[in-house]
Amino acid sequence: MDIGTISLVVVCGLIVLLAIGMPLGLASGALALVVLVLKFEPTLLTDPQCYLWATCPDLNIPGMLTARPGTGALYILLQKIFDLMTEYVLLSVPLFIFMAALLERSGIAKGMYDALDYWLSNVRGGIAVVTSLMAVIMAAMSGIIGGEVVLLGLIALPQMLRLGYNQNLAIGTICASGSLGTMIPPSIVLIIYGLITETSIKNLFTGAFIPGFMLASFIIIYILVRVNLDPSQAPLPERKPHETDGMHKGALFGAFLSIMGAAGASVLLLRALFFLVSGQYILEEGEDPISLGMPYHIPYIAAWLGGFLVLALFVFGRKRSALGWKYGKGLVAPFTIIGVVLGSIYGGITGITEAAGMGALAVFLISIIMDRSWPDWKALFKDNMIKVIAILIATTIVAFGLGTYIGGEQKAIWISMTYIVVFFYWCMRAPGKVPLVWDGLMRTLRSTGTIIWVTIGAAALAGAYTLAGGPTFIANMIVGSEMPTMLVLLSMMVILLFMGAFMDWVGIVLLIIPVFLPIVRKLPIEEIGFIGQLDPKHLSVWFGVLFCMNMQVSFLSPPFGPAAFYLKSVAPPHISLTDIFRGFLPFICIQLLALSVLLIWPPIVEILL
Repeated sequence: MDIGTISLVVVCGLIVLLAIGMPLGLASGALALVVLVLKFEPTLLTDPQCYLWATCPDLNIPGMLTARPGTGALYILLQKIFDLMTEYVLLSVPLFIFMAALLERSGIAKGMYDALDYWLSNVRGGIAVVTSLMAVIMAAMSGIIGGEVVLLGLIALPQMLRLGYNQNLAIGTICASGSLGTMIPPSIVLIIYGLITETSIKNLFTGAFIPGFMLASFIIIYILVRVNLDPSQAPLPERKPHETDGMHKGALFGAFLSIMGAAGASVLLLRALFFLVSGQYILEEGEDPISLGMPYHIPYIAAWLGGFLVLALFVFGRKRSALGWKYGKGLVAPFTIIGVVLGSIYGGITGITEAAGMGALAVFLISIIMDRSWPDWKALFKDNMIKVIAILIATTIVAFGLGTYIGGEQKAIWISMTYIVVFFYWCMRAPGKVPLVWDGLMRTLRSTGTIIWVTIGAAALAGAYTLAGGPTFIANMIVGSEMPTMLVLLSMMVILLFMGAFMDWVGIVLLIIPVFLPIVRKLPIEEIGFIGQLDPKHLSVWFGVLFCMNMQVSFLSPPFGPAAFYLKSVAPPHISLTDIFRGFLPFICIQLLALSVLLIWPPIVEILL
């Protein structure tokens, strides 16, 4: 059968199967089998009785699917799926989901919201701005969308409605900001895109930074403009007793930033000293210098540290710095987690997967620390000092005993694992930690299972369609039509927007991107965009960021925008789905504006590359 007819069968079949409620993973897998049969062995459908020896004993059908099991198209397809499922980077997906599940119940988000609320409480629309900033920080921590919308709906929505904020403004702010995890690294959408297209995930993260924060800035600017044009949309809250404002609050914030700057400079100084002592600063020929990690960076970092300490202790003063720390300490945990995840990636310490694991561990440890106040921890340690010392000694004896017995290259691993197991055991003895971890694991299992099954089915369909020559057929059809380059890209965006309204992003990235990206690579690079020219080596990165911006719109698009259903699950009963989608409209326009900027000015993704 010709590929044009097969393409029509795939499109119609997918629409029908999804319309009757079949899960996307199963629908894609079934259509993959149909595509293989139609292309490589149509007699299975047209004359199936001839495969029964009793019916056609003398007929020998040289089928490309059934003649030699373990070879041909089925084997190639199986190998493609196996290679995708065994990608090491894919492990980061459940780890990021687990981290987001822990974040939702750890109390970190509540502390961050309270801190941001204090600094912006006297600004008109401040709660909405706080919600957007909180969403940006949460996106930079985990890259998960659903959990952010639910958490913001639980924390911010009741507060905004209580203060008299316009309902549509509150709903749109929460859902548009909560879906920023699609764009801001470490985005799971970017990870899956990188795996499918074999594009550097680190480059995708770097390229998405500015577009992601640009979109967040558009949302915040829109909120401020809207509430200042119509103050009834966001009434100012009543001033709290003993609350400071004006210059004094600005000085407190400056003192807090000085403390944070001193902490960051201390970390950079320790990192540079570690590279110096370990000799990792010695570069081989052609190797780039370590960013802020070379010996000649140490005096500059030490000067930054000294400057921040002078600001905190002498310029702002100890009392003001203590107050600044009191009101801003809720931001320390989120920025620590961001530093662990993104800092370990861009600092060259770990890869994507290891950073996800470190982030999940950081969230778990911080949730334990936040369960008690500092005086409680000192009292607990004082009361159990002998027990703690005895456990450390016993653990050390066991660890080094195992390491000595095993020996070789595994010695250090076994010593480290012993400490980790004992430490994790004592952490799990903390009140409420077993339910926290168990609930996080169950949610991770459900979410990961859904993603994996959709990935398997969509990868099967995409692979079968590729073997049948589908991408080449579509590429030749579009390129041969002599459409202007920007019209081709605009048509792709419209298709993605339409599919995003009905299909999950995992299916789209696995089904559509393998078809669209080869077409984009064939387009004249000099005709892409209107401002500046994109470097050809960054074409895949730009298209990946463009795709993620498009998927950002899909999370709000009716009738199946998932953000609406996430919010509805925690919204007050009087807020209907119609109300929620009505609140999305201006924010969808903002997202389309950001998408237009990426189309008009492609080199925006190269600024940090």
